[in-house]
Parts: sequence; C-alpha cells; structure tokens
Amino acid sequence: MLAEYNLGDALWTLLAIFFMVIYFMILFSVLADLFRDHELSGVAKAVWIIALLFFPLVSLLIYLIVRGGGMAQRSMKAQQAMQQQTDQYVQQTASATDPSEQIAKAKKLMDDGTITQQEFDAIKQKALA
Repeated sequence: MLAEYNLGDALWTLLAIFFMVIYFMILFSVLADLFRDHELSGVAKAVWIIALLFFPLVSLLIYLIVRGGGMAQRSMKAQQAMQQQTDQYVQQTASATDPSEQIAKAKKLMDDGTITQQEFDAIKQKALA
C-alpha cells in the first residue's frame, strides 16, 4: 500500500490540503466580516450564511467581489476600536494609583539619584493635578 503512494500523490495531497486551508481562512474571514458589519441586516446575514452553506465556493467568490472592498475598512475600524479600549484601560489603570504613592516612588528615585530635583518636582506636580 505504501509502495503505491509515490511523490506525485504526495504533491497532489499537499496541494489539496493547501487549498483547503486557504478556503477555510477565507471562509472564516468572510464570516467574521459578516458579524462585524453593523449596517447589514440580520436577514441579509442569514441569507449570506445559508448561501455559504449550500453554495460554498460560488457564494464565497460573490461575497468577495461584492463586499470585499469594505472588508478592510470594517476590519480597520474594529482594530481601532480595540486599540481605543486598550488605551482607555491602560490610562485608567495608570491613573488609578494614589498620588501619594507616585510622589513616594519619585522621592525614592530622586534619593537614589535616578532622577533630578526638577524631574521630581514635575512628577509631584503631575500627581497632584
């Protein structure tokens, strides 16, 4: 059995697996884009999903042709929203420390010679603001 499996068969198997992986990557990108799009109605999303289930290759190509241009914009919008949420979280976490703790840390740094008196004063003023 193994003797009948030659290099040509291995290459065809590799090629088939490659295209299958590519297909699933595109399919998941389309599904993510469908659920990311808030302008598309629920009925339209259901129709696209049904089309993707019953006519997978054709509907995938049609989706990429018809709505492919907006996929990048919606993805960029989602990434910007996530970045903004992360920035807000970091800012809230950083500002949640007690001003007296910030001043104490700055005083320790000044005593160690890591920062100057002017830098200490700036940190102190910022913590108290």
